[in-house]
Amino acid sequence: MKKVAVIAIGGNSIIRAGQRGTVSEQFENVLKTSEQIVTLFQLGYDVIITHGNGPQVGAMLLRSELASSQVYTEPLDVCVADTQGAMGYMLQHSIQNVLSHHNINVGVATIITQVVVDKNDTGFQKPNKPVGPFYSREESEKKVSELGWKMVEDAARGFRRVVPSPIPLEIVEEEFIKSCIEKDLIVIAVGGGGIPVIRENSKLVGVEAVIDKDRASSLLASRLNADVFIISTDAENVCLNYKKPNQVTLGKITLEEVNKYYSEGHFPPGNMGPKIEAAISFLENGGHEVIITTPEKIVEAVQGKAGTHIIH
Repeated sequence: MKKVAVIAIGGNSIIRAGQRGTVSEQFENVLKTSEQIVTLFQLGYDVIITHGNGPQVGAMLLRSELASSQVYTEPLDVCVADTQGAMGYMLQHSIQNVLSHHNINVGVATIITQVVVDKNDTGFQKPNKPVGPFYSREESEKKVSELGWKMVEDAARGFRRVVPSPIPLEIVEEEFIKSCIEKDLIVIAVGGGGIPVIRENSKLVGVEAVIDKDRASSLLASRLNADVFIISTDAENVCLNYKKPNQVTLGKITLEEVNKYYSEGHFPPGNMGPKIEAAISFLENGGHEVIITTPEKIVEAVQGKAGTHIIH
């Protein structure tokens, strides 16, 4: 029986630091990750890929805003759906080309995925997830008065919109994802943390929010009873005292140890914090192993030669 691997790819891994983020750049970055994914499939894993969409949603919101006098604008849930389609296409296209290069005949499916959240989640009362571009104080005040946006100040760069980031509770297309895995398809799902929806009078209703990609990926990995949950980021290993003279690189650690380091404040909210929270959640819900590493090191990490491994 094949092992199951859920791989969460960061949106910033698809647009690298210093890049403009053109479509050709994104395709080039995705191809490198696709080669790792296909190798993992060859090693006997059923592979489910999830991905972030922070830079991509930011660009989409900016395009929507700049063109608002010419075309209709898009609510945030539709922006997430759009990026799921576009980024899913990039991944699907690249993986298919790598499979073809290796003469492997297997299907790749991108599943537009909705994720249920609680309409009473405290995240809706206290929006804290930054999205979109930075604005001057004057522009920010105009957005607040005209559009009712919640804005926060970044002392170095200006003001930015923040939106709710509620906890993911349920993956609507879960059974379809499972059936695709059973057919040995490579699956791309829960893009951007999933399209946020609430249940209201037995109907699904989209909401203005962004779900954390790592939290939603952790939920998916738990629901699929994945053997390994891989979080791909811009650091090869998790570190204590990151970028300080006494930095310590972590190789193999236990859930107990990572809980201790987390409580000591080693993993800040805007950096490694959400990834560690997702790792802890997966392991506490029955998962066996979490690997955190860069896209280029995924296969080496699965083989025990790279990355940080967190075990129960």
